[in-house]
Amino acid sequence: MKYVTTYLLNLLRWIDCGVNTLILFGSPYETISERSAKARNAGQKWGCVMCAFLDWVRKDHCNRALQIQIGDDAIIPDPVNEEGPNHLPR
Repeated sequence: MKYVTTYLLNLLRWIDCGVNTLILFGSPYETISERSAKARNAGQKWGCVMCAFLDWVRKDHCNRALQIQIGDDAIIPDPVNEEGPNHLPR
């Protein structure tokens, strides 16, 4: 059962990164959660709404999804606030 669970989680992550790449023109290594967290930290409304939903599903989901080095190769760059893309709002 462990292998099936791992396989399904890997499949979901692959779909997540694929949607970010194909539909949102983001990095193929970045999840929608991470992109939402960066948008939220830059003050974009859609990121705030998405993170509120994701944090409701899993506590602190967007903050856990942030990775500094991923997203630099996106066609449409991630939003950046004055203190960098991964700075948490105060």
